[in-house]
Amino acid sequence: MLLTLGLISCKEHNKTVNRTKVSFKKEGELKIFKSDGSTINLDIEIANTDYEIQTGLMYRDSMEQYQGMLFIFEDVTERYFYMKNTHIPLDIIYIDPNNKIVSFQKNAKPFDERSLPSNFPAKYVLEINAGLSDMWNLKVSDSIAYSTL
Repeated sequence: MLLTLGLISCKEHNKTVNRTKVSFKKEGELKIFKSDGSTINLDIEIANTDYEIQTGLMYRDSMEQYQGMLFIFEDVTERYFYMKNTHIPLDIIYIDPNNKIVSFQKNAKPFDERSLPSNFPAKYVLEINAGLSDMWNLKVSDSIAYSTL
């Protein structure tokens, strides 16, 4: 009987989990209007249901340079994000109800479960690849506009 339990235990231990790859699905377009007059254009996925907001970009292996995820909330409050189950480093951009950037959490580390607060009330959150906020020279008070498909 001991041998049988050992074999079952080994079998269970060697099971592999079949994880479905999540890929980008364009659901809208977003423009970032910079204070210098230039514009950045992105294709976006939209997270506006409880499930989409809680899942975000988890389980993604990559995202293209001009892609992002826009989280749309019904209320305006200080936001707290974290990187649980998120495989790619991100810049998290917090945006107020007037579509103005109010703060950043830059270079958020994959799998980091520490809280990344907005420090100001936000209605929207935009996640893009880490480093793009600096590369594009985005600033607090730059603004956005988006449309859905």
